[in-house]
This record gives sequence, C-alpha cells and structure tokens, in this order.
Amino acid sequence: MNLDKEIQRRKTFAIISHPDAGKTTLTEKFLLFGGAIQTAGAVKQNKIRKTATSDFMEIEKQRGISVATSVMGFEYNGKRVNILDTPGHKDFAEDTYRTLTAVDSVILVIDCVKGVEEQTEKLMQVCRMRRTPVIIFINKMDREGRIPLELLDELEEKLQISVRPLTWPIGQGMNFKGVYNMYTRTLNLFEPDQTRITDNYIELQDIQSPELERWIPTSYVDQLREDVELVDGVYEPFSEEEYRTAQIAPVFFGSAINNFGIRELLETFLTIAPSPHEREAAQRMVRASEEQMSGFVFKIHANLDPNHRDRTAFFKICSGVFQRNKFYHHTRLGKKLRFANPTQFMAREKNLIEDAWPGDVIGLYDNGNLKIGDTLTEGEELQFRGIPSFSPEIFKEVINRDPFKSKQLEKGVRQLTEEGVAQLFIQHGNRRIIGTVGELQFDVIRFRLEHEYGAKCDFMPLRFYKALWITGEDQEQYEEFLKRKSSVIGLDKEDHPVFFAESEWMLNIARENYPGVTFHETSEFKTESQQH
Repeated sequence: MNLDKEIQRRKTFAIISHPDAGKTTLTEKFLLFGGAIQTAGAVKQNKIRKTATSDFMEIEKQRGISVATSVMGFEYNGKRVNILDTPGHKDFAEDTYRTLTAVDSVILVIDCVKGVEEQTEKLMQVCRMRRTPVIIFINKMDREGRIPLELLDELEEKLQISVRPLTWPIGQGMNFKGVYNMYTRTLNLFEPDQTRITDNYIELQDIQSPELERWIPTSYVDQLREDVELVDGVYEPFSEEEYRTAQIAPVFFGSAINNFGIRELLETFLTIAPSPHEREAAQRMVRASEEQMSGFVFKIHANLDPNHRDRTAFFKICSGVFQRNKFYHHTRLGKKLRFANPTQFMAREKNLIEDAWPGDVIGLYDNGNLKIGDTLTEGEELQFRGIPSFSPEIFKEVINRDPFKSKQLEKGVRQLTEEGVAQLFIQHGNRRIIGTVGELQFDVIRFRLEHEYGAKCDFMPLRFYKALWITGEDQEQYEEFLKRKSSVIGLDKEDHPVFFAESEWMLNIARENYPGVTFHETSEFKTESQQH
C-alpha cells in the first residue's frame, strides 16, 4: 500500500483537560460517531454510571478518574483516527506530558461553567513548547455557565493563544437552542439525547436568512446575528496555516454528554488537523514519509489484562511501515528485537495487526527490554527527543510490610515505576525512594502493588525539595561532590546520579560551592547539553 496515502489518512491526537471538564465523555462520543462502540455510558436509573470505555483500571473505576493514558482507534469518512485519552488529574501530569510527545495535534476541553483552570494552563504550556496545533471545545453549554465572549477573552489571556470561534452557541443553560456553524453556514438545533446521535442540521444561505425565525425565537435570532457580527469584527478570519503552526486555536461549543456539537468538531478536525509529518531525533529530523521504520516508546503499562501478567509498551511509529515478526534495532541496548503479537487498541479491546503506519500507536508485548524513551529503527542509530522524566515534587521511602513478599514488592515497584507512574531512586543499602508529582500516585502504587503483585508497603515521607540530575564539567569537583553528598545522592533507573536537595537554599549553596557540577531539572540532560 502507498506510504504517503496511508500517512495522509491518519490523524493522531490527544484529548486534554482539567479533571471533570468532560474529556473522557467526549472521547466516548467520538467512538460512538466512529461506530467503535454502540452505546454511550449513559446514566441509568438507580444505577451508577457505566464505567467510561477508556477507564479500564480498577482504581479508575473506583475513583471515577482517568489515571492511565488510553489509546483508541476508529475509521471515519475514510480517515484512520487515533485518540489518546489522557489523565486529567494533575498528579498524573507527567504521563500526559509524555503522551503529548506522541501526537500531531490536541483537542482541549473547557468547562463553560469553570472556564480556564490551573491544569489547563500547564497543559497548554507543553503544547506551546512543542508548537502542537490545538482545537478548543467548550463543553456543558446546556448548563448555566460563563458568557461565551468572556470565555474567549479568558482563553486568549490565560492560554496565550489567539482564538477563532467556528461555531457559535444560541442561548445557554436551560435556554440553549443549538449552535450556528460559521464554517459551513449550517444551524444545528439542540435536543438533549445522551445515547443517540441526532441530526438536526438546517442549511442556510447566510446568517441574515429569514428562515432562521422558523426554527428559533426572534429574540434569539437577533442576539445570534449581533454576536456573529461582533465575532467576525473582533477576531481574525480563520486560517488553516495559522492553526497548523499553533498560532490560532479554532473554538467549538457543545454538550458532550448530550452528543451535541460533536460532529462539527470531529468533521472540521479531520479536515484541518495535520497528518504525521516529521519528528526531531538527537541526530536529525526524521520525516514520516521515509521508507525505513522508526519510532519510540512513550508509555509502558503492566497488567492491562489482570488475568495475564502482561507488560505492554505503547509505541509511536514516526516513519516507514512497522511489520509483525520483523527484526528491529533497539538503539539503547544495541540489539535486535522482533514482535510476534503487535496490537492496536480500541479502548479495552486489543487486535493483532500485521503492519502499522506513521502516526499509529501500537502495543508491543514486552518482557523487560523496553523503557520509556527507547527508539526502534531498521538499523540507524537514532534517539528521539522530548520524552524526559521531570523533577518530582514529593518523595517517600518504600517500607515493606511483609518480609515474605520482598521479591513481589521489588518486582512491583520496579515495573510500576518503569511505566512512568512515578520515579524510583535507589540509595546505598538498597533504600528505595519514590518521587512523584502528586499524592494520588502513592495511592495508585499502593493499590496496584497489593492487587496485582500481592505485596503490601507503607510510604515514609522524606523532606526533600527537589531531585536533580547531575553531570560534571570538572571531573575532580564532580567526584568530590558525589563523595561529600553521598547521603543525599541516589541513582535513577539508568544508574545516573541524582542529587536530593533538602531546600532551595541548600541547592543554591551546592551550585555556588561546586561550579563544575551542573544540576538538571529533567532527565533529558544528554540532549540538553547537545542543544547548547
């Protein structure tokens, strides 16, 4: 099959948001449109909501939050759509940041009641850093929320990006009548329906069309015309080029739970969003259309299927065609690996595949050879950039509660930290320290250690301010630092030394006293030093 044709067919994107903005609901509705699922997880009388398709871990079901990135694919109008649904909870931000390395664009979900929240700003920072194109979906328009124009101002101010509405809401909350699509000049009338896809599209000549009064009350028509005139006057005309270069974000309005405003969003997205193009490696830029296969691991998940002790690496294909049973070069280990059972995901379902194309995310069964950030190629020594670990904020020592289960505990802690749920540092005498960005990760680790590995542990808080990776420009000074500070030095998963600074003041003193030692905020210091 033609490589270029397959690349153009593919759209790989992440859905990101603050918790509870409706991200997982939106993901589910996309799957409904794509025919990948038949019914949405609607609220049933006297029953708790069916667990959303993409939340498959036990702790997610119990807490009602997404803590692991899910990958789902479906076909729609001749396109292959790959969605990565990310954790919304801030404690799992690092998992989301890494997921953003594997996508070509992003849909950002905003709750119209709450507006731009803290986590949204942080996620947008990462998108800006990577120049990732963003489409914004303002959700929950069937609730009494903020005035749309006010929301647009807040988006521009807090997210530091120009916006351009492509649909406009008619009314809001109890008086929500529908949306007018400025891109296609169609009217979509609102009917609350949580389980079906409804089509109430009315084509109009233009916004002045007298036909509008047939469908919505005159007072709403007047307000809509006024709003659209204002929007057209204030905002720049939409430019596909500016969207693709991350300078402008198109905005859509709707209600994900009611399947409303989703089709406009999905179909516009498929028209304008970029297909896989190029990716930066430490050695050179890699184009998607190159014949030779290359790609990288951005996530690892153990025990996706609790009945089998499996370990799956999420692998993003950057160029060429990935083929089952073919040998590929593992650049970190310098050895050949082949994969007999590569899979594609549809939420919980996994299907065996023969080949996959640039933009696709596939699951590779792994017996411990793969780590986050690993690159596979057809022989070339490449290392893809931009998949670092970040400096954790909370540190705790692992205390074993059952000496008879030491092996299980060790294996569990190692596997869970290799997934990127948290970071593991080893100190002298095999003291294990776990570093995370939030408290919730410790609950997840404790829960999974007990339920998946049969091991029980406690976590003893440690008073560290930051963990920083260290390298030495001055070898003598570097070795003296390691010796003098041995009580606050640990090793990361790659056996690189890490300095645990007890306070900002102690860190500044260390920097002053040891100018020949460099302190790095992320684990990607090798490429950092190459860039400078």
